[in-house]
Amino acid sequence: MKSKKLTTVSGVVVDPLSRTMQGMELTIRDGVIVSRQKRDSIRGPFILPGFIDAHVHIESSMLIPSRFAAMAVKHGTVGVVTDPHEVANVAGTEGIRFMMKDASTSPMGFYFGVPSCVPASPLEKSGAIITEQEVLQLLESGEFYYLSEMMNFPGVVFDDPQVHQKLVHARNMKMPVDGHAPGLSGTQLKKYIKAGITTDHECSSLNEAEEKLSLGMKILIREGSAARNFDALIPLMEKYSNQLMFCTDDCHPDYLSKGHINKMVSRGLEKGYDIFDLLDVACVNPVKHYNLPVGLLQEGESADFVVITSLEQMQVQATWIGGEPVFYQNSPGISLPERSAPVYPFRDAFQKGLLRVVASGSILNVIEAIDGELFTRWKQVNTELGREVVIDTDQDLLKIVLLDRYAATEPVVAYINGFGLKKGAMACSVAHDSHHIIAVGCSEPDLDVALQWVVQKRGGMCFTLDGETKGIELPYFGLMSDVQGEEVALEYEQLSALPQMQGSSLSAPFMTLSFMALTVIPQLKINHKGLFNSQDFQNISLFQQA
Repeated sequence: MKSKKLTTVSGVVVDPLSRTMQGMELTIRDGVIVSRQKRDSIRGPFILPGFIDAHVHIESSMLIPSRFAAMAVKHGTVGVVTDPHEVANVAGTEGIRFMMKDASTSPMGFYFGVPSCVPASPLEKSGAIITEQEVLQLLESGEFYYLSEMMNFPGVVFDDPQVHQKLVHARNMKMPVDGHAPGLSGTQLKKYIKAGITTDHECSSLNEAEEKLSLGMKILIREGSAARNFDALIPLMEKYSNQLMFCTDDCHPDYLSKGHINKMVSRGLEKGYDIFDLLDVACVNPVKHYNLPVGLLQEGESADFVVITSLEQMQVQATWIGGEPVFYQNSPGISLPERSAPVYPFRDAFQKGLLRVVASGSILNVIEAIDGELFTRWKQVNTELGREVVIDTDQDLLKIVLLDRYAATEPVVAYINGFGLKKGAMACSVAHDSHHIIAVGCSEPDLDVALQWVVQKRGGMCFTLDGETKGIELPYFGLMSDVQGEEVALEYEQLSALPQMQGSSLSAPFMTLSFMALTVIPQLKINHKGLFNSQDFQNISLFQQA
């Protein structure tokens, strides 16, 4: 709701378009900056354009959009470019409509994309399928800003007609298309970009990013809860600030409680990068690339800005959206509406005692998780044909279980390295992108109890030790809560500490767990059919012969 009264705000305006800092008095009428009067006597505070997260899945915050916004505005975020493909995988267009309706109750800008890959690939089983025709209908509705990340890069490279038709629809409507191409290079990358895909947020090295930049892509520097590429990619600022954006992609509530895009700007300043270049990346480039209705401190534009006391610290004093202070002096200005959880698909029962594995080959294929990365490695361990393969915490060989959330099928059991857990089991109904129930643990009894807890609660995440379980319920599609963000953040921090107390060295164990089923990220993952080789894009056997 834009303000209808006349308001003035004074401070040092840090304007990335003119690349100047000038004491000014801003006059705001009907939510729009109508004048900027220079005042040389003004020395502070500083007024900056509002920050934009250029790629985020709100569902990963475990908060419905209105609760996410209440936290994000405290860190100067005025808008997010958001892909609702997590909820779409669970509940299709009905889930997307829920997200948009709840988001509309907040003054913060939610700029939704149309999910391009539901399910993430044709080899995945999700709760819904969004067809090429539905993609067209959503794009034509006028409610969306772009086509969301094209994760099915094999479909692009090897000419899947339905994949290419979605891209054609976006191109015909002159909408940006987000990319998702980890490790793609050479001829295949050129073909991927030629299809009209304009961004990538999956780069983990300078070489990979620079190849994509040289071909005209915009690179999103990602710093979230599971994947953190800021340190590896921030040197790109020296040459490519006009082709970069900041994003979190997936951030759990504990991350969001401590900061958002403002943290990335602050870290960039600490490393000596220019404030105007950083504001281009954090504010200007997303607005221009996605054609967002967000003001950039110019006359005639919406009054969307941040007031901070110190450029070095980036501590937000106030956040203004549409001429209204939605956050001011540590007092949130966003009211939290009451909500009721919608009906969504979820299995009704789980049978214990089905997690035993007997070797059918002499070599066991094992997933290796990597802290701070969505990538995994593929390990192999010698086994004895015909004997049970048991958990070995000394060798960090744990069981990973995937339980179909949409059908009462038996669990898929495999093995994983890298969690470091010595006791207990963890389970959750957040497993990107199809969101089956996934668990890792050190004993079958604890795994059984943890999986049963998630099924009985119809979604959530938990940790079980010696049969005792602590968890967080997620009644919105098994992905989100309507509890205030700070409370969820505290509960999540406490829950994450439990596997860490039992030996896990992962910085975000539940976030890492949730990506072990994302088969569009190499190298070895798990899905409803078993182990999945994400490089050759096919399921493989748990065992093989020497």
